[in-house]
Formats: sequence, C-alpha cells, structure tokens
Amino acid sequence: MENELCKKKTTAPDTSVGADDGQPLHNSTENSISAFEGEINGDFQNSTESLDEIYRRIQRLTDPHYLHTISMTELYQTAYQSRPPIIDGLLYAGAYILAGAPKIGKSFLVAQIAYHVSTGKALWDYEVHPGTVLYLALEDDFQRIQSRMFMMYGVNDTDRLHFATAAGKIGNGLDEQLENFVCEHPDTKLIIIDTMQKIREVGGEAYSYASDYEIIGKLKQFADKHCICVLTVHHTRKQPAGDSFEMISGTTGLLGCADGSLLMQKKKRTALEATIDVVGRDQQDQILYLKKDADTQIWNLEKLENELHKEPPDHVLEAVSRLVSADQPVWTGSPSELADAVHVSMAANALSKYLNVKSGRLLDEYHVRYENKVRHEGRRITLTFIAENE
Repeated sequence: MENELCKKKTTAPDTSVGADDGQPLHNSTENSISAFEGEINGDFQNSTESLDEIYRRIQRLTDPHYLHTISMTELYQTAYQSRPPIIDGLLYAGAYILAGAPKIGKSFLVAQIAYHVSTGKALWDYEVHPGTVLYLALEDDFQRIQSRMFMMYGVNDTDRLHFATAAGKIGNGLDEQLENFVCEHPDTKLIIIDTMQKIREVGGEAYSYASDYEIIGKLKQFADKHCICVLTVHHTRKQPAGDSFEMISGTTGLLGCADGSLLMQKKKRTALEATIDVVGRDQQDQILYLKKDADTQIWNLEKLENELHKEPPDHVLEAVSRLVSADQPVWTGSPSELADAVHVSMAANALSKYLNVKSGRLLDEYHVRYENKVRHEGRRITLTFIAENE
C-alpha cells in the first residue's frame, strides 16, 4: 500500500515528534500554520461559517501564541490511521533501537530481519509485510556483507534489499540521502542503521539527554513522514542496571523518544542462546528466546516469555468489510446509509465514531480503507477495498 495510508484519514493538526507526541521540535508559529493548513485542506473549506468567523479563525490559527486543541468530541469525529506493522507484533512504523553488547550477533539479526522484510517470508511466528529495505552496514564492507548473506541464505537473493557501507551524518547529509532513496523506492518499509555512532556528529554535547533525544527525534520524524520503520543498532554499557533497558549506552533520551526498543543479551559471549526484550508504544511487551544455528548464523526462535494477545474478531468491522470486495471495491454513502447497510444495531452517529476509532484495524486486518469527510451535500463515508499485495 502507498505510504500515505499511514496518515490520518481526516484532517487534524500535525503531531510533533516527542516521547508521546507531546514535545514539539518546531516553534509554535510552525505548528499553528500546520494546523491552519490542515483545516483548510479538510472540513474547514466546506464550513457554513460566515466570512467574518472564518477570518477570525484564520487570525487565531496564525497567531504564534495560539495553542491548537481539539475536544474529545472532535477527537472521536476524526479517523486516524494506526501505525502499520512491518513485522506483526515486533516492528511497526516509527523509530526503533536494537541494543546489545558488541559482537553478540546484532548484525546477523538485523540482516535476518532485512532479508525477511524484503522477501516477505514470515520471521519465526511473525507475519511480515514485504517491501524494499535499505541496510546501512556502516561498520562493514561489501565483501563481508556478501559472505554474511551467503552464509545465511546461499544464492537465494532479492533485489529489494539494498546495502550501503558509507553515509552522511544525521543533520549533515544523511537526511537527504534517505529522502532520495525513499523517493526512488516508494515501497520502502524498513531502513536499518548499523550503528548509531556512525551517523551522529561528535561534539561536546554528544551524549546529553537533549542530543540523544534529538538524534532519535530526527529519525522518528523521517519514519513518521514516510510511514516506515527506521531500526538503529546501538551498544549497551558494561555496568549492570536495575532495569535492563538502562544498560543502553547514552542517556534516557534515546528510549524517551523511540517508538520501540529491542534489547539483545547473552549470558556468555560465546553462547549460541540469546534473549531479546521487546518494548514499544504500539505493541505488547515480550521476551524472545533465540538460538543461533552455528553453521548459518541464523537466529531461530525457541520460545516466547508470553504469547501475543490476539484480539477476537470484530463483528462490526466484519459487517462493514463485507460491503466491498475485489469485484466491488468502493462503497460510498451517508452515515445513515452505512448503518442501514451493515445491520449491527448501532445508531449512525455511534457507528461513525466507532469506525473512526477502529479505522486502523479495519485497514490492517480487513483490508478496507475508511474515509469520513464533510462534503457540500453532507457527511460522506467511503469504503475502499485494498488488495493484500498493494
């Protein structure tokens, strides 16, 4: 599916990059203008307000001291698209960190992840959503990458997995390089950066909370813009910590801004067994127990600390999804017409709010894109069937 499917379905103000989308990286003037542009592009242009009221709203939105807010009612009237999965239950669109001690197999693990996403083959028990992958192997050369991939997968290659061994620094060339790559490969799903130290500018404030937060913030901003996952490999400290994630080198600014983190650990460096602790905003916490094949260096899943929770089928979404198919890919109508069509004993207003909240699941699981917009003739809902391979 196109990258724009990651964006919300109806207009709402742009969210800034932050630990919980609450810490702006831009000044208030830029945020106000973004909010204003959003309203112009959405329901605002179809408003029946008087010209005087519209003018007052424009003045308010362009005021650098204006704080844009939405009410709970407006929140429920907006359909936001959830972050699409790259690997179900493991990686989603956003900025992720994979941390571990040096030389414990992180590069083999990310090479394995890259190969599975680029080929679409399931990774262990996790379903994969295929797409182009860029792997910045900045501590390797092409000969070593060639040997590693051949050891793991033989001659079973793919043209959707791209490698680079040199790149610019974040904020000094890398941003433009990644933009150009995604422009040339619009089906990109995953970018791996191995390692973080190779892309950061070293200075007096290199390891402050602010600089750690900023580097992940920039990667998150890029990932959110293009609806992809950026997975950055990083090292852990030798010192023990009460919380295992406190072992990640640097400050808590890294974890504070990242959408998810994977912490890889071994009891002994020479051991074939490893654990991965997985935490993230859009997924269930997990502990994976892995064992490496000594011949291929491929990591195999031995067990999970806790099985992933699977939501039960949603009879409302199932009913809605039956209105469209490959033969009849589009349904359009008013909220009342939709309520009559699905027969789920919900009032039109309640059904609209329910689908606004559940639009992400409707797309991810039932392959139906939901749009709810105000037109001159009134509010119109559009359902579009999306083939699984799009």
